[in-house]
Amino acid sequence: MGATDSFPSSEQTRTAIDQLGTFAAQLTYDGLPEALRRRLPLMLVDLFGVVVAGMRTPELQALVGAWDSPPGERTVIGTDVRTTAEEGAYLAAIAACALELDEGNKYASGHPAAHVVFAAVAAVLGSAPDVNVTGRQFLTAVAAGYEVAARFGRATHRKSAWHTHGHWGATGAATAAALLTGGDAATVAAAIDASTGLMHVTPWATVLTGSFTRNLWLAGANQAGLRAARLARARLVTNTGQAHYSLGEIMGSLDPTALVDGLGESWLTTEGYLKRHASCSYTHAAVDIVQALHHSRPWQAEEVERVQVLSHSLAGPLLGRHPQNRLAAMFSMPFVVSNAVVNGRVDPGTMEPGSDAFLAAEEFSAKVDVTLSPEFDAELPDRRCTEVTVHFSDGASIGLCQPNPIGDANHFPLSAEDVHTKLLSLLDPPTVEGLHDIVGALADSPSAAASLADLSAASSGWADA
Repeated sequence: MGATDSFPSSEQTRTAIDQLGTFAAQLTYDGLPEALRRRLPLMLVDLFGVVVAGMRTPELQALVGAWDSPPGERTVIGTDVRTTAEEGAYLAAIAACALELDEGNKYASGHPAAHVVFAAVAAVLGSAPDVNVTGRQFLTAVAAGYEVAARFGRATHRKSAWHTHGHWGATGAATAAALLTGGDAATVAAAIDASTGLMHVTPWATVLTGSFTRNLWLAGANQAGLRAARLARARLVTNTGQAHYSLGEIMGSLDPTALVDGLGESWLTTEGYLKRHASCSYTHAAVDIVQALHHSRPWQAEEVERVQVLSHSLAGPLLGRHPQNRLAAMFSMPFVVSNAVVNGRVDPGTMEPGSDAFLAAEEFSAKVDVTLSPEFDAELPDRRCTEVTVHFSDGASIGLCQPNPIGDANHFPLSAEDVHTKLLSLLDPPTVEGLHDIVGALADSPSAAASLADLSAASSGWADA
């Protein structure tokens, strides 16, 4: 039994959060592992590119047009709209998850980067004119915030009704925001803990019915982190271990030891995945397999009699059919697999409601059956195994199984060239080149605010979208 094992869980949680605060406050860019320093720009260019693509969807254009943003001097990334730094970051976070193409982490069971980065952006762009944050300080804060968020995601065992956005990720946003506004270890710890009292209620049912409110949960977590950092800076909150009661009792359970296990030695930040398909990550391995099978035996949709998918229980909420909008479609395994079979790809175009591709996928989806495998569950979280078998009308069948989606850190991770190709499929070449250039130069930038402002300018084009 460890020294704290006999303490109340809230006290263990408080101790762990203190350790996280100290860890984050002591980080320097030069002290980050080389693999992590390589990962950060890859993750960021992917994320910012996905934001710009999200902003060019009809849904985001309608939302931003109706948002009545307060006046300000900051351009919202991917648009020509000017507003405050915090409002712009909030809208960018919505766009980040609108296409389900943003980075994730299987150990965190969610999307740490998008929960953290926009709080960091708002903290930098909203700082006083006499405060300067270098690019390295920004990258270090993002790394710290991601690691804290991912560790809370790993340590939080949610009740099945809760979706993964809008709660544990606020801890990482609070970490990054507190660091970028000069917080010491105690302030960072207080901000982390306070953020868990500002979490959203996030029902899976909301996602599955396609309610756009789901896309605001992630943005709300960024905002919660910013506000928690302000509470901590004002000395109105301290670390009391309240995360035990919110994440650990209301949401499910929280394992304090998982928050700090291997802290500083192993980095969840290097274990994320980058996405190739515009759908929930639980569907990605199935899409990969369908594409591989089609390559081995090209087919026409009318030749396919049925498709059998065997997956893990994480995909349990995704068994519904007949989605009425983009969000619901991205979280329907039968629809996503059908889309891959009929159209060969799952991207923003084929997931556009009312398009010929969307309607063809909907018609075929009755032929897709999904079953959950207890044997595959035994492989979680390291492997999200999926098996797909395609049966043809001539009696033949072909199948394949794989352990994780392509793009996972442990299964054909995407290279910088792969991410570049992905973004070129979503955006025009000048925008992609601008994103790469600015993010790639962040580590040497004397002013993160100037670089992030350049990023917004390079990715504008709202009127032409």
